[in-house]
Amino acid sequence: MKIVVCIKQVPANSQIKIDEKKGTLIRGGGESKTNPYDLFALEAALKIKETLGATVTVLTMGPPQAEEAMRDAFMMGADEAVIMTDPKFSGSDVLATSHTLAQGIALLGDVSLIICGKQTTDGDTAQIGPAIAEQMDLPHVAWIKEIRKVDEKGIETRQDVGGVSQIARMEYPCLITVEKDINVPRLPSYKKVKEAGEKIVRRISCKELPDKDPNHYGAKGSPTRVIKMFPPTGRATKIRIEGAGAEEKAAALLQRLTQEKYIREGGEKNGN
Repeated sequence: MKIVVCIKQVPANSQIKIDEKKGTLIRGGGESKTNPYDLFALEAALKIKETLGATVTVLTMGPPQAEEAMRDAFMMGADEAVIMTDPKFSGSDVLATSHTLAQGIALLGDVSLIICGKQTTDGDTAQIGPAIAEQMDLPHVAWIKEIRKVDEKGIETRQDVGGVSQIARMEYPCLITVEKDINVPRLPSYKKVKEAGEKIVRRISCKELPDKDPNHYGAKGSPTRVIKMFPPTGRATKIRIEGAGAEEKAAALLQRLTQEKYIREGGEKNGN
């Protein structure tokens, strides 16, 4: 049984560089980390591995520096790691990203289960997992809270949506995305840390994928366009409201909130 865990390297802090002309994040350089949601996905895969004796492959699409995330996955217990890296993948939206990852998974071959984190902390769409499943025509369940049972034929999960719990069983091959706190990701062992540096991280370029059409990847394969992207202007500063007493301070605060358009004239809250 082969399990593929799709992970992503994301910015480790809010100091993000942006290409305002292209409307994309500049991912090369800067401090990065493994997307937190993907750690829960990897832990879920490793638990299944312990139960069924599966092999776990971590797969990512990104710049070469994503190898850091691959090493972290090795330290947790992943068996194989693959980076899909090519300038042609740059500027991908959800459709192009999911197509690229689906092509990578198809290239790996004979995959029983695909596990993704619910979402990433940079894009935050929570759509990549289900989109991969649609690209590959696979059954899938998103945002699961619990893996109830796994065996050689399929998986049973619990999904909570809007106060309703739904139990679903799927036969392999299939895909799931997991919520945070579905488990507690393990810490790397000393032995695996030593082994991680010796393991090979495979790299895949666009020309190796089953679909050779460059118009299906990156910005060319992305029907959505970012009209404008810009970094935050900075953190809000503290403002001290002066006044002789509570009533005077309240009046000064009301005046300031009105000036800043947080509330309308007369004290009505602005709906925007």
